[in-house]
Amino acid sequence: MDPELLALAEDVLAANRAAGRCIVTAESCTGGLVAAALTEIAGASDVFERGYVTYSNEAKMEAIGVNRDILETFGAVSVAVAWAMAQGALKHSHADTAVAITGIAGPGGGSDKKPVGTVVFARATRDGDPDIVVADTRHFGDLGRTEIRRQAALVALALLLPEAKNLGGPHAPSRPPDRPADRQQFQLSARGGQGTATDPRPAVFPAWQYGGGDWRGDRAGRVAGGCRRSGARRDRGR
Repeated sequence: MDPELLALAEDVLAANRAAGRCIVTAESCTGGLVAAALTEIAGASDVFERGYVTYSNEAKMEAIGVNRDILETFGAVSVAVAWAMAQGALKHSHADTAVAITGIAGPGGGSDKKPVGTVVFARATRDGDPDIVVADTRHFGDLGRTEIRRQAALVALALLLPEAKNLGGPHAPSRPPDRPADRQQFQLSARGGQGTATDPRPAVFPAWQYGGGDWRGDRAGRVAGGCRRSGARRDRGR
């Protein structure tokens, strides 16, 4: 496996272990690459609680409860869907932090508005406010399917670091080190308003910008507590 992915995955596990936090992933275009990097490291099971590969729209709806209306309104590669994936991963796990990835790895499937290399990320935490959307869109360009997926996995791993919750701080996720992504401006229609963000770090938007509603998931329905507090058996080295 790519050594850069492994090094960052090791950092993610060590930092979350020290913080007593557990993580979950919901991957689409990366197809489990983030989970594979994390589980390549022995002992990951005390931090990495589970991972979802929701490649199709049906999988997103059935496995983690993404609302069909959100998929049909915004498309699978959108901030709204990425956020719903992250919230759904939290709801269907014991984890403290969830990161979701959805994008277009190519070589086909792109459009003028969403070209190949467009990847959307979202990060949700159990102790966070579900009405505040934390999301980021990157345009990696048409680097080839393998490289787009690798770059997306690097960004997702950086978002899994506990410090990533401090979006404006020194530990905020940076662009992938070797291929800087273009800054992306969001123009998100809301109920009579819009939100914008030009910073390459994750952007924070109120959930009402996506119409609110049950696509966010029922916060009260989440499994209580992180996986360290669940009493679940841990088989280190798996």
